[in-house]
Amino acid sequence: MFFASGCRKPVAPQPGVAIEYWISPQPHRVGPAIVYVNLLDAAGDPIAGAHVDFEADMSHPGMAPAFGGLREAAPGRYQGSLEFTMPGDWVVLIHATLPGGRKLERDISVPGVTAN
Repeated sequence: MFFASGCRKPVAPQPGVAIEYWISPQPHRVGPAIVYVNLLDAAGDPIAGAHVDFEADMSHPGMAPAFGGLREAAPGRYQGSLEFTMPGDWVVLIHATLPGGRKLERDISVPGVTAN
């Protein structure tokens, strides 16, 4: 599993909400991948019913970003498909809107995507 955060732009910590995330397969390579996100409240209970999507960008300018949505596979567990279109360093920005409208963001740094 891949648990890491990146720093493309500052994202304020979100009190009372834990965001766990990983991308498989490992090691990361060009082609299809799955993004997994778990949302947990302060008590460690899953947060169901959120709207979660992502934007994936290469770390160098000039590349078009990839966008996608994550579906809720189980209460508080979200997953979606991502396509790494070329080797290099990537950043995946997770956007989540919780029930009630609270918005969260988290960066995932994905360095060294290989050509296969």
